[in-house]
Amino acid sequence: MSETRGTRREIMMLAAGSAAAASILGASAIPAEAYQGNMHRAIEQLRAARASLQEATPNKGGHRENAIGLIDQAISEVRAGIEFANEH
Repeated sequence: MSETRGTRREIMMLAAGSAAAASILGASAIPAEAYQGNMHRAIEQLRAARASLQEATPNKGGHRENAIGLIDQAISEVRAGIEFANEH
């Protein structure tokens, strides 16, 4: 009967080790690309600001157009940041 207990113990240890190994392998299979909520929300807010500026009257001495261009630049930079984070 002591052999049976040793065998059960070995089986339990093997099962625990297998479960640990599976979780480690599973974690390493997770893609580096992760959802970046703050960055995606920033893009949404920049788009909303751009839409508001486009709806505004254009009599702002070119500043409205300049702001729209800067927002487009900011959206591009946020996207580049997301891509960089996904690659590294």
